[in-house]
Amino acid sequence: MSSEPTGRRERRAEEDYVVFTRTFRAPIEDVWAAVTEPARLERWVGTWSGEPRSGQVQFRMTAEAEDAPEETQRIEVCDPPRRLVTRSTTPDSEDGPEVDWLLDLELSESDGVTTLTFAQAMPSAEMAASVGPGWDYYLDRLVAAETGGDVEAIDFDSYYPLHAEHYRAMFAG
Repeated sequence: MSSEPTGRRERRAEEDYVVFTRTFRAPIEDVWAAVTEPARLERWVGTWSGEPRSGQVQFRMTAEAEDAPEETQRIEVCDPPRRLVTRSTTPDSEDGPEVDWLLDLELSESDGVTTLTFAQAMPSAEMAASVGPGWDYYLDRLVAAETGGDVEAIDFDSYYPLHAEHYRAMFAG
């Protein structure tokens, strides 16, 4: 399966973001459930545990590996079924600096179609080179999961490194 990069660069509050849009013929509450309920989230990206009312959950990206480590996602905004903003800080590498991951999901519905706008703050072209293709991949898996498609047929090699230079160039300079 081939893919095309779908992200765009957007400036928000003095920060650059990579922004993706996906549409669903489904009510907004259903798409909200697909991006927030652990069992539905696990079908395309990962799962979480914990108590969201505490302001944070433990998230694990099961689509990457069975033994992927958990990371703490701090919930900055939760306005069901319209908006979810989370932040996590992870090491860039074993010896490298920490990387701040700010994710912003917005949903809107019109005439039976729900639009998901997914954005991540993007501090560098190098980060964009891996994150851009990665989110195209995961969001295509979301679409497959929610439309009855074969999530496992979506091959990461059709996204990365194929589209890395596209995203790197988008955020260069």
